[in-house]
Amino acid sequence: MTKARIAILASGSGSNTEALMSHFSTGPGSEVAEVAWVCTNRKVAGVRERAQTRGVAESHLPKAAMAEGELLRELRTRNIDWVALAGFLLRVPADVCAAFEHRMVNIHPALLPKHGGTGMYGMHVHRAVHKAKDETSGTTIHWVNEAYDEGDIVFQGEVALERTDTPEDIATKVLELEHLHYPVVLEGLIRMAQGTDVRDNTHLKSHN
Repeated sequence: MTKARIAILASGSGSNTEALMSHFSTGPGSEVAEVAWVCTNRKVAGVRERAQTRGVAESHLPKAAMAEGELLRELRTRNIDWVALAGFLLRVPADVCAAFEHRMVNIHPALLPKHGGTGMYGMHVHRAVHKAKDETSGTTIHWVNEAYDEGDIVFQGEVALERTDTPEDIATKVLELEHLHYPVVLEGLIRMAQGTDVRDNTHLKSHN
């Protein structure tokens, strides 16, 4: 069976990218897919160094080039089958959304539909959760469409919050969930699309 080729779009330090690259380079995940390309909209980003360290092809594409169709051209040239967003701060171009419908996922650091939409990323999300005095937070994995954080939800994982938790504490708890679930959920989606056995599909049953 030919392995699926995954592209990761990221804008920051790349800890979720690291988790994905690790999962699909060793263990059961490597049976079905590989991370073939990492793309960032920033010239300087920690995610680029992470990709280089692992020997994964990486590129910088500025926002204007992506909007002019360069992102889709690169994805096609590199024979990419799946796209995973991991802290990617730009709106994905419409042509890419259309070409990768139900083959492109994003991870959001809150329980959508709460605390999502334009400007809700990173610590902005965790500060909003803290301000709202939410008793739980978590992570949401969803299909990507042309609107920020509005694609159908694939999976949600929750974590209990303490009244004494700071936004930084919330961020730490949620990031642990992201690293735990994102690689396994993506693997499960790819396995289902390929018609292969899902190793552990409990992740895909956790969202009502």
